[in-house]
Amino acid sequence: MKIFDKIFGTHSERELKLIDPTIDKIEKLRPDMQALSDEELRDKTRQYKQRLADGETLDDLLAEAFATVREAARRVLGMEHYRVQLIGGMILHQGRIAEMRTGEGKTLVSTLPAYLNALEGKGVHIVTVNDYLAGRDADWMGKVHEFLGLTVGVVLNSSTKEERRAAYNCDITYITNNELGFDYLRDNMVIYKEQLVQRELHYAIIDEIDSILIDEARTPLIISGQSGKSTKLYELCDYVAHTLKRGEASKEFSKMDAIMGEEIEETGDFIVNEKDKIVHLTADGIKKVEQYFKIENLADPENLEIQHNMELALRANNLMFRDQDYVVKDDQIFIVDEFTGRIMPGRRYSDGLHQAIEAKEHVKVKRESKTLATITFQNFFNKYRKKSGMTGTALTEEKEFRAIYGMDVIEIPTNRPVARKDLQDAVYKTRKEKLFAVCNAIEEAHAKGQPVLVGTITIEASEELSRMLTKRGIKHEVLNAKFHEREAEIVALAGQHGAVTIATNMAGRGTDIQLDEEAKAAGGLKIIGTERHEARRIDNQLRGRSGRQGDPGESRFYISLEDDLMRLFGSERLMGAFNALGVPENEEIEHKMLSDAIEKAQMKIEHNNFGIRKNLLEYDQVMNEQREVIYAERRRVLDGESMRDSIYKMISDVVENTVDTFVGDDQEPDEWDLTGLNESLTPIIPVEPVSVERLGCKNKAEMKHILKQEATRLYEAKEAEFPNPELIRELERVFLLKVIDRKWMNHIDDMEQLRQGIGLQAYGQRDPLVEYKMSGYEMFDAMTSGIQEDTVRLLMHVKIEEKAEREEVAKVTGTNKDDSAARKPMQRVEKKVYPNDPCPCGSGKKYKQCCGRK
Repeated sequence: MKIFDKIFGTHSERELKLIDPTIDKIEKLRPDMQALSDEELRDKTRQYKQRLADGETLDDLLAEAFATVREAARRVLGMEHYRVQLIGGMILHQGRIAEMRTGEGKTLVSTLPAYLNALEGKGVHIVTVNDYLAGRDADWMGKVHEFLGLTVGVVLNSSTKEERRAAYNCDITYITNNELGFDYLRDNMVIYKEQLVQRELHYAIIDEIDSILIDEARTPLIISGQSGKSTKLYELCDYVAHTLKRGEASKEFSKMDAIMGEEIEETGDFIVNEKDKIVHLTADGIKKVEQYFKIENLADPENLEIQHNMELALRANNLMFRDQDYVVKDDQIFIVDEFTGRIMPGRRYSDGLHQAIEAKEHVKVKRESKTLATITFQNFFNKYRKKSGMTGTALTEEKEFRAIYGMDVIEIPTNRPVARKDLQDAVYKTRKEKLFAVCNAIEEAHAKGQPVLVGTITIEASEELSRMLTKRGIKHEVLNAKFHEREAEIVALAGQHGAVTIATNMAGRGTDIQLDEEAKAAGGLKIIGTERHEARRIDNQLRGRSGRQGDPGESRFYISLEDDLMRLFGSERLMGAFNALGVPENEEIEHKMLSDAIEKAQMKIEHNNFGIRKNLLEYDQVMNEQREVIYAERRRVLDGESMRDSIYKMISDVVENTVDTFVGDDQEPDEWDLTGLNESLTPIIPVEPVSVERLGCKNKAEMKHILKQEATRLYEAKEAEFPNPELIRELERVFLLKVIDRKWMNHIDDMEQLRQGIGLQAYGQRDPLVEYKMSGYEMFDAMTSGIQEDTVRLLMHVKIEEKAEREEVAKVTGTNKDDSAARKPMQRVEKKVYPNDPCPCGSGKKYKQCCGRK
């Protein structure tokens, strides 16, 4: 492949040659566009829409439309697209990923494909990573689109339902990935069509696409309601966790050890595996937990909750760190995004981990939530007819973009050559020596007036470095999740001569650092990385803050052999060799093998993370297919379609399935289980008790035919009770919606439980994914049968005095981020209870055997 690239050029170079003639055509149109008045330029939009209606395609209009936007941007913003930006715009229109270096004006690039695709009138979504960027870009770039007669909307976390609906109906909508995903889920929980906010998902331009489609792909979006579990157990388990002693294992436990039955020696009460982020109790630890909770066997099914909560408490205390993974503010736990360093308001860890952290930090433990709707970003963004993206760093993940999203990455050349110097990593033996060297480098640059941006991975590290600089009397700013309100202000001043800024990953995206002339003369922005990130992309983003548009600059990473990356993923032999060298204190270690080891460690983690995301997608694919079926059925109901044919099919299916359960194909009539058949069928469809004499049938097929006819006649009689046929049609929709929602929410929970335990199948020589798929489909079939039975039961027993009002099955209490659109439940459907119906008190008995006896 390398020889092929040498002869014919790289994939990007070959693709760029193909689009060069179109770019030349756009540039030739420049004088024509400049000669137009504002009104004539604005009228181009109407002309293009007419030409589309007359049968032309977007590709036919591309050159003229791009030239129109280019001229509009020059007049409105005083900014004219460079040639490389026109190339980027074409790549985005083609549904691909444009890799453009920082400072190359990606925000302006998006105006080109956004305008062209918005001409179809189906909506364009420009997706950003946070509210600040969505609001800024809508206000800034929106002026160009509005000048050309298009409508522009923005959806923020604080937007109301009405504002969201209006924004989605605009030609171009600026929005964050989280708001977009949650609006999709909420739309699939509404009970009236008028409550929908989104249109069809047509075309998305995703800014910082690697952050959204790769970094966040491991976290599914979840809308939740409250579960009824007590929170006391979290506090008890946290207390027990503090009494247990951490131990060590003689070696890492693998699946092969389990299969071969090999024993591994363990000390202490629990073992922490930092690499895989798991904790487990040892035999001694299990004994102590059993004694505290006064139980005989922790592994018994009835003690599963205690076992799960104990593991959560140990994880919270040994793997989740304050000011790194989360912060405590206003008596609440806020998660810190590991990739951007930003606080994620309202988002909570799932499966009880958030509650375990609340217990650890002694803040109020909130009730565990129940999942009402969920989707992953992979499956959500694959719903768009066309999607494209831009970022400064995507090439290292091209394999994943191709495999999961079917998108290739095209490297766009820079407008001016990059003048930044990327220096070799400085490696030290201990963390203390490394930080001492970092402070020296900052002091040296500060003395000559060179601005410095220091990148740290955690809030804790940024604050430690800040204390060290304060001791040396170096004035500086700190930008982390605790001070995010001042982000724009701090970043704007970071390029002034003499400025020193310490930042977590927050400063890596979306904001340009402008240099003043004195800063350029002093060598430009100096980037210092205090630790290598798990992904090479994040390191490249930090480097990319310097050297924009040909500015001078330099970057260097400082590393110690004690850093997590080296400690957990570096080669033990190599680390041992350097430790044995006896390097004097505060002396830098320089060795090519060390630089290679860092790169290999990062590639190993990237490969691991790709495996995790691919695995998540394979599991979620099962749920996604089921979700599509359920949401399509819901949409039919919302659209007001007549469900009459569907209900008659359900009645037929219920009879079919019930008879199949109690009557065998080759059984004689005297062998049929008619008692079981009557007990199952009559509470759903109130036919006369089934007997061979009454039906006069000789075989199973005849019985099915007669019972289907009787059931159909019963429902026809029920329809005749309603003077207005539309009333029973609306009731069908009401009941179907109610039953689908209740069953689907329970099914999500059941599938999550299945997934938690499916890994154990590996010990039985079975592929967990295959087992999950098979069990998942069986459970989906069971849920579908349950929907049919419950809907038919409700409709067969309905009386005309009921109010046909729809209701929400569960109240939304939140999403895994703030859900500003949580809604009130609608008025409940009043329903008469019949003797054979389940008792409303929830006892599980029939009404006549329970409350009906009174």
